[in-house]
Amino acid sequence: MRRRPNYLAGFGALIWLFLVGLPLYVMLVATFQTRADYAANGPLSFPERFTLDNYVDDLNTGFAQYFLNTAIVTVCVVGIVLLLVPPLAYAIVRSDGKATGRVFRLFLLGLAIPSQAVIVPVFYLINEAGLYDNLLGVILPTAAFAMPVCALILSGVMRDITPELYEAMTVDGASPGRVFFQLVLPLAKGGLSTVVVFASLQAWNGFLFPLVLTQSSENKVITMGLYDFQTEHGVDIPGLLAAVVLSMLPILLVYLFARRALVQGLMGVGGK
Repeated sequence: MRRRPNYLAGFGALIWLFLVGLPLYVMLVATFQTRADYAANGPLSFPERFTLDNYVDDLNTGFAQYFLNTAIVTVCVVGIVLLLVPPLAYAIVRSDGKATGRVFRLFLLGLAIPSQAVIVPVFYLINEAGLYDNLLGVILPTAAFAMPVCALILSGVMRDITPELYEAMTVDGASPGRVFFQLVLPLAKGGLSTVVVFASLQAWNGFLFPLVLTQSSENKVITMGLYDFQTEHGVDIPGLLAAVVLSMLPILLVYLFARRALVQGLMGVGGK
């Protein structure tokens, strides 16, 4: 039987596409205009002449350093999370002791404590440790606040692995370490991809910790470097939006390459 077209759904989809597409159009078009053309023609106008000067100026005026600092913070945060969270989730799933469950519940308290509530104690700890205005002082608290969610995701993924697989490897004489590396990690790659994307987003888009724990321009990250486009004479909107586009590209690439495993990690092992 031939299905009747759903005009209402199509109209709603067009409205949604317009609401999403218009801001993207305004942002991208502005990056290819000079500041004078943007001020004269407005944000909705199509550029009369395309220019890449905004991107070149951003990279030549310190934004490349901010980009590098953000990349360092992101890579280190993801590395810490991948080093600590998978063994922790494996111990939570495979241990039958009450102490492990209590530690896990205590660990998950981090989900209920926002970073804004503890930023002052974190500042004093980082300052006493001599890590103020240092990228390491941003990396450690960012990784700490990303770990509870990552542990929750990975422990859920590892619980979906059938007990028969664990028992089969144990019967074959496999040690816990061998089970972890040869069974758990390959089957939990979807969850690992989810953790990588989440930790990357937390680190790349972090604002509060860089704002409070850094000061010098040498240790600025992208979210703090965007303030450089606001001066006492106004805001360089084309340059600012070009910087925003540059800051979006790495996370977009991470999502494009990891989207399939990301969906599997959110749905369970094997996408079930």
